[in-house]
Amino acid sequence: MAIPTSATEGRFDLWRRRAGFLLAPLAFTLAWQAASALPRPAHRLAAILATVIVLWVSEALPLAITAFLGVAAAVVLGVAPAGVAFAPFADPLIFLFVGTFILARAIFFHGLDRRFAFAILGLGWVGQSPGRVLAAYALVTCVLSMWISNTATTAMMFPIGVALLSFMESHGGLTQAPRFASVLLLANAFAASIGGLATPVGTPPNLIGIGFLRRETAVDLSFFSWMALGVPVVVLLLTVSLLDFWRSGVPRNSAMPAVAAMVARERESLGPWTRGQRNTVVAFGLTVAFWILPGIVALIVGEQHPLYQQLTGALPEGVVALLGASLLFLLPVDLRHHKFTLDWDEAVRIDWWIVFLYGGGIALGTLCFKTGLAEAMGRGLTGLLGVQSDFGLLVLATSIAVVLSETTSNTASANMVVPVVIAIARSAGLDPVLPAVGATMGASLGFMLPVSTPCNAIVYASGRIPLSTMMRHGIVLDVLGVIAVVSVLWTLGPLVLTAASG
Repeated sequence: MAIPTSATEGRFDLWRRRAGFLLAPLAFTLAWQAASALPRPAHRLAAILATVIVLWVSEALPLAITAFLGVAAAVVLGVAPAGVAFAPFADPLIFLFVGTFILARAIFFHGLDRRFAFAILGLGWVGQSPGRVLAAYALVTCVLSMWISNTATTAMMFPIGVALLSFMESHGGLTQAPRFASVLLLANAFAASIGGLATPVGTPPNLIGIGFLRRETAVDLSFFSWMALGVPVVVLLLTVSLLDFWRSGVPRNSAMPAVAAMVARERESLGPWTRGQRNTVVAFGLTVAFWILPGIVALIVGEQHPLYQQLTGALPEGVVALLGASLLFLLPVDLRHHKFTLDWDEAVRIDWWIVFLYGGGIALGTLCFKTGLAEAMGRGLTGLLGVQSDFGLLVLATSIAVVLSETTSNTASANMVVPVVIAIARSAGLDPVLPAVGATMGASLGFMLPVSTPCNAIVYASGRIPLSTMMRHGIVLDVLGVIAVVSVLWTLGPLVLTAASG
């Protein structure tokens, strides 16, 4: 779906991209001069990395192409041979991305997302209250975005929200409609970004952070372990965002009898469950079950039990995702005509650019550690920032990631911040794990501007959300997001992460 932008926003994006083409060569030159004292591979990688960061922030080139270009430049300039530089593109987490995206494509293709959304909005407790409609709408968006990309979730829920508003305004006797319209659509964008924090597959930065932790700290955060940290953060953030919306935009003493009727009609129009929908539920349900099964077994028998060791060795998350995706091509819809739940023409429409961006970002981050550049950056930033405690670094890492995510994509933010945070922690003699997780979550918490996330851009394009309203609610959630992430990680993190590394 094409997203229209305001003239001001369009001009800003145009000049930002043009500036990227001018600043990228300048960044390369300055970094080449500034890092000349480093060993040759680290020296050359510093110039490449500076160029890549400028191109990522400015989006002068597509993000995935910039990632490819950075890794290719590392080979050309002798930073590493091709086999080493491109090895992270075969990381097991790459295949977790691919399998998850194929499952999400099947959910969208068979209309399970809309069926689920209208089923929740049609629950009896939602009733005719604007406040409960807002809560249900945000909850549906949040739960969907735990498993489907934030952008796809927002795009799917957006027309549903617009339809709800239309019925409320024309038939429900809704007062203060402009303010309620703003908070309802903002709830769509914010809840999608928040929900992505709950699971490793909810948003790309989660897998980026998990990958860096696995390679550089030997801490392997399982699906269950991540959810033990992510779900409390999601519950806190969704609650405070709804309270903020409720206080400022939900009209009091307004009833909307037409909404329930509209939702009922939409549910009826979906018709009975199809064979493809049932097959997709089976494939997706089995995938999720095997993702969380090792964590449940660990709680019952402990991580040293042979059963747990066998499960984690035979069924890592990436393999489970691929097996679940493969089921879509095995479960038949119409055997007579050789039709299965998903065909390849539909499956290849997944977001390949995110897969490539992830691989390139991990490749550059890995080279930073291999060449010693990350260690040198860590020493320099440790002296500059003066971080002396684990808690201070956790707050700093989360805050920097949030601020950076306001101006660039959350995936690029995670690729840039997480490896630097690990390096800073090592240079300061601190544990890098909690700050790295904080930076990973912080990269998904840009709420203030239309350009912060595609989710914000989609709802801002409706014309119903004044920029001042988005910024006012967004800065509140940015600040509370840092507090929530730091609080949950500082209290629950040691318990969960000790188990993950043990």
